[in-house]
Amino acid sequence: MITKFATVYAGHVDLPDRGQDATPANERRFSNEHLASVFDKTEAIATLMDRTGWDALWLAEHHFQQEGYEVIPNLLMTAVHLAHLTKNLKIGCGFNITPMWHPLRLAEDFACADIMTKGRTIFGVGRGYHTREVETFGAPMLDQNANRELFEEQVDIIFKAFNNERFSHQGKRYTLPPEVPYRGYALKDLTLVPRPVHLPVECWQPVVSASARGLDFMVKYGIKGAVGGGAATMERGPITAFQEAGHRAGKDWKLGENLMIGIVVHLADSRAQALKEIVPLYEEHAKMFAPLNFMPGMTKEQVAAVARRGGWYEAGVPRVEHYIDLGGWFAGTAEELVVYLKDLEARYPGLEHVNISMPMGTPQSIMLEQYGRIAESVMPHFRH
Repeated sequence: MITKFATVYAGHVDLPDRGQDATPANERRFSNEHLASVFDKTEAIATLMDRTGWDALWLAEHHFQQEGYEVIPNLLMTAVHLAHLTKNLKIGCGFNITPMWHPLRLAEDFACADIMTKGRTIFGVGRGYHTREVETFGAPMLDQNANRELFEEQVDIIFKAFNNERFSHQGKRYTLPPEVPYRGYALKDLTLVPRPVHLPVECWQPVVSASARGLDFMVKYGIKGAVGGGAATMERGPITAFQEAGHRAGKDWKLGENLMIGIVVHLADSRAQALKEIVPLYEEHAKMFAPLNFMPGMTKEQVAAVARRGGWYEAGVPRVEHYIDLGGWFAGTAEELVVYLKDLEARYPGLEHVNISMPMGTPQSIMLEQYGRIAESVMPHFRH
């Protein structure tokens, strides 16, 4: 039963133009002043969501994006700040890109945020998908096997540090602590100072490839899964695969349990109006994500067309209706969204969390209007 409503705001600044006829993604450049405006925008979103009864605002960790699409580099600092401006809203780390951190620094920083926000920071881990970010920080991204190996060892260290008063680790990449003399004794173990006080730590990770290895790893550490944000959202495959991973570990999970399913949404007073308004937002979203293989089904030729100004549909680029038909995008009225979510609830009886997000590039004014509309006209149908 759906009871918890969240959004992912990846941290885009307001853009002066949007859509296929606007500035191509790789040509966008913004001043430092405008890039820094993301924090005022995040504050406005967080305070409105807190005031209107949303459960969580998930933010995304990204780096070096002069194009202005994802420009919040430190989620834990941001979470602590936002918690001081809100009363009930939780701030989710969607996600801390673990290969770009030393695992113990990440564990320490989360513990501080957990204590200072009184448990209102939700932990999240991810492997990353931007080569410019991950490889710049000295971690592998092009080598997916090396990336996964590093990530898995780091997560193992993080949970050892969270859950044990004293811990040590010997692995392929890390020996913790190093065997060195310290104040008259040989160092054999460590204590994370401070440790989180809200235990066990609630942790989430994106479900992308849904490989058995990846899902079994998540289940082993009690990590919950975030599915979607695009057309993959409504595919039964990863949702069923996550349930099956739980069953392999002896857990009697219902379909959709311990998952958060994401939908990209735009509401209006009629479906026709919503479809008209979402087009330039969808096109801006595609500029960002198609080259990163986050627009399922696009061919290389279509992705190349998306990088150019105009002429997309003549080149065969799928229209937004294609992704709406696949189920990961929605454009319509609030009443139609209620029906849509009720159907989702019926298909996935274990589902509690839904993530209702706006397309990349949606201006602040429209985001605030949409979040307010959803809180007033959609959420009450699921609060019992």
